[in-house]
Amino acid sequence: MADWMNTGDESVTPGRTGSLEDREARLRNSALAARGISKAFPGVVANDHVDFEVLKGEVHALLGENGSGKTTLCKVLTGFHQPDEGQIYADGSPVVFPSPASAFEAGIFMVHQHFSLVGPLTVAENVVLGWTQDPTWRFDRRTVEEQVAAEAEKFGITIDPRAMVATLSVGEKQRVELLKALYRGARTLILDEPTSVLTPQEARQLFVTLRRMAEEGEAVVFISHKLDEVTEVCDHVSVLRQGRSAGMADLRKQRVDAKGLANLMVGRDIHLQRKAASGRGPDAGTVLEIRNLQAHDSNGSALLKGVSLDVHAGEILGVAGIAGNGQRALAEAIAGLQPYSGGEIRINGSPLPSGNVRKTIEAGVAYVPEDRLGTGLAPGMMVSENISLKSYRGPLHSIGPILRKRAIREDTRRLLADFDIKGHESSLVRQLSGGNAQKVLLARELTSDPSLIVVATPTRGLDVSAMETVRDLLAEAAVRGVAVLLISEDLGEILDLADRIAVICAGEIQGIVDAEGAELDEIGMMLMGQGRSGTSHAAV
Repeated sequence: MADWMNTGDESVTPGRTGSLEDREARLRNSALAARGISKAFPGVVANDHVDFEVLKGEVHALLGENGSGKTTLCKVLTGFHQPDEGQIYADGSPVVFPSPASAFEAGIFMVHQHFSLVGPLTVAENVVLGWTQDPTWRFDRRTVEEQVAAEAEKFGITIDPRAMVATLSVGEKQRVELLKALYRGARTLILDEPTSVLTPQEARQLFVTLRRMAEEGEAVVFISHKLDEVTEVCDHVSVLRQGRSAGMADLRKQRVDAKGLANLMVGRDIHLQRKAASGRGPDAGTVLEIRNLQAHDSNGSALLKGVSLDVHAGEILGVAGIAGNGQRALAEAIAGLQPYSGGEIRINGSPLPSGNVRKTIEAGVAYVPEDRLGTGLAPGMMVSENISLKSYRGPLHSIGPILRKRAIREDTRRLLADFDIKGHESSLVRQLSGGNAQKVLLARELTSDPSLIVVATPTRGLDVSAMETVRDLLAEAAVRGVAVLLISEDLGEILDLADRIAVICAGEIQGIVDAEGAELDEIGMMLMGQGRSGTSHAAV
């Protein structure tokens, strides 16, 4: 347990927190609260007598590992689920939300990671779409645009009400979602991973808006795995662990760092930063060479526009970019899953054929795709079968056309132990948690004796414990001399792991910089396509 949890300060308390008098005072001042909430599903207790409250005029973080009960609690608070036990309070009074609509009427909104916007409509049209239930209401474009603009100005949200949503960036679309809630009278906002696809500049703008909302008396529940952001923007933090209230801290009274929060979430010390020595020595050879790589989709639109990169033995090269800027095309071209239309890829000096998976595997390329279940693994097959998908033709796992099933099972059991995978060799992959499925994929790829591992968004959707394991495995691979191409939309992850950072936007490399001393503002500008195109300031 982190030291700050044992200070005796009332601002930092474990479990069900504070004296009865303090708890009642917080309840009276709360915008939204839960007392003793329990919710069970067949075979699992998702919430076990959870207490939670967010006060008016504050940003309150709700943290926990995957499976800790955060999502269930939020669904109970917003009327998607009915609690088995316990009471919900809005503005200090007991309430019942039989449906999400009833929570909306009480001013409680949840903004999910995946936006519910209509691209061909304007910002103003999206804000009012489906809101009014008055049959006499008529849409007056100018009036609505003026109202939306006034609401945006009030909360410091920069957006053009007349802009077509389809033309907006991800950050701008998120602002539209916030405006929808505020225009409709939201007094409590629940934000689920709101910065997962934002540039550093967009994240800072969001934080300004959240603080403005708090100043106006609104309440914000901030759910995130980015713990540095939690300590930056939030006033209080509550942590769930295994469905129970694990602790709460007042970040305005006591300094709590990201490591302390991570430790509380999992009940042990967590180390996410992996800036330890890479395996790249002064004479490390170049494993991956990409020159002027070009790729197009089925409609002929350019996905990659002359990408050039080098990755050396023992190095982690991070490719940073906002979703949809060519990262997937780059990864699949290297992995042989998709043919490329121009340029060249070399592995250890030898050209790699376009669109040939078997030749790519034989060249020593391991691949961990972002879609772990749809592309990387066969979810309807057993763990042992997934482990042997790349090796079943080899002498260790087959004799001619006959599989050596005992050897496959023994290897699988060894890997389950070595990679600390919670599961059985005969378990179906779809029965595993996200973190354990990812470790099965990494176990298969990292033990294939690769020269290069291409890994895309390796910790997306994982909790801090699984994130720690995945990052450890990638760092250890680099120390052994494996070249690692890390493609991630999480800039913090890249900064923690990578030796160098290449920034991609609209299928072009905007620049390559050393991770040590990298400027966030510079990277943020390149993420938005305002860097110097090409590799003109690459450190190779």
